[in-house]
Amino acid sequence: MYFLPEKLDDYVVAHSQDEPELLQQLTRETYQKILQPIMLSGPYQGRVLSMISKLIRPKSVLELGTFTGYATLCLAEGLHPKGQIHTIDVNEELEDFQRKYFDKSDYGKQIHQYLGSAMDILPDMNKTFDLVFIDADKPNYVNYFHLIIDKLNPGGIILSDNVLWHGKVVEPLNDKDVSTKAVLDFNTLLKEDPRIETVLLPIRDGLTISRKI
Repeated sequence: MYFLPEKLDDYVVAHSQDEPELLQQLTRETYQKILQPIMLSGPYQGRVLSMISKLIRPKSVLELGTFTGYATLCLAEGLHPKGQIHTIDVNEELEDFQRKYFDKSDYGKQIHQYLGSAMDILPDMNKTFDLVFIDADKPNYVNYFHLIIDKLNPGGIILSDNVLWHGKVVEPLNDKDVSTKAVLDFNTLLKEDPRIETVLLPIRDGLTISRKI
């Protein structure tokens, strides 16, 4: 998922903000104890998420796909002082791991965890959001968009991760590759939906910023 030459990528990382110590600890423990640690946002993308959140200063954030909470904590860095993050994940085995690091941070009381399928939870969530981060199962990306667009405040931002999907979006499509087909459909939706304006950034595995008009 790294499309820049390694030397350039290293330069970019070296000249961006340093990763906070707590997130370094989270990363180490994730790699020691958790399956598929590559799912972490990582230090560079984490600093991108932090910067975007700081520019927005959201009062309400929705995250679909918590994993071990790395991106959650990055987004929390930009929260309005009274802001809240609502993060949804299906993996109950990670719930205590997430909470440990949330409570070690300055934002523990502002982060609310939801366990279960976002497809089940979102319809009953009577809230609106300034910032949404989608980083969950790819086959449901389009469904997530339709569930959240009316909950997004005017001027609100949707951040969508993995939209280049390891470069598969520009390769011949295998009919059995459900995830790649879903990402292609999602990217087309973000481009064509008149309610938003979108720019796709070639950051790591692809990060799209969509703004509700």
